[in-house]
Amino acid sequence: MPSSGSSSVQAARRVLADRLREMSKDAGLDGKSMAAACGWHPSKVSRISTAKTSPSADDIRAWCRACGKPAETDDLIASLRAVEGMWVEWRRMERSGLRRAQTAVLPLFERTRRFRAYSSWFVPGLLQTHGYTEDVLRAVQQRRVTVDDVADAVAVRMERQRVLYEGQRCFAFLVEESVLWNGLGSAETQAEQLERLLGVSALPNVSLGVVPTRLGRARMPVEGFWIFDTAQVNVELVSGHLTITQPSEVAMYADTFITLADMAVHGAKARALISRAITSFA
Repeated sequence: MPSSGSSSVQAARRVLADRLREMSKDAGLDGKSMAAACGWHPSKVSRISTAKTSPSADDIRAWCRACGKPAETDDLIASLRAVEGMWVEWRRMERSGLRRAQTAVLPLFERTRRFRAYSSWFVPGLLQTHGYTEDVLRAVQQRRVTVDDVADAVAVRMERQRVLYEGQRCFAFLVEESVLWNGLGSAETQAEQLERLLGVSALPNVSLGVVPTRLGRARMPVEGFWIFDTAQVNVELVSGHLTITQPSEVAMYADTFITLADMAVHGAKARALISRAITSFA
């Protein structure tokens, strides 16, 4: 797992290691006893219990057997899978093209009822126009993906936008003011995208806030993220895609969203900033 995968991944690995260490302590097993029971070198026990090495599923099975806790096996393996799935390098996710990456998140969007999204880079995907999406994904494809399936990926993202209108879902979007002026694509594409923001902001289940560019702000821009209900956060970084499910960390992003929302302008003030940006692209 890449070390650049943020402290969230390391924290999750430590939580798993702590659970294993506590289990062996409750069973009265020190490092040497655990190693003997599992048929390992003592250094392996030390590396696993200090989170220097991630255990395999077979390691967890052996650990649970040694501690006389076979019933804990499935839960601990599920925790291991969650840790392994937190960090996905872009090149691995997109090795077969962009369409697959777009399709993979559809079930998550379909089961979520409360969406919170913050972006400091570009307009969130659910609010993008066809032309804006095409420019975003084309830039991604040219930078890091050998397969050119941009047209298919755009179609998938456009189809996913139906969640805005289906079911009892609510959406809160926050964007930095710089997003309105980022100059992505042509002036026509950017103006069309901003008009789309004005239209979507009128939906009764959508809240749109713009964090103004100004001195003395309480919090600097952070990485873009999505919060799905209270269960999961997805973070998009330059080098990879981070999935966070630990309740304490999900809560940290929820608190950050509240802070940013308090700094943002909404309603007529947000529309005024968007309209001013539209005028600049005319």
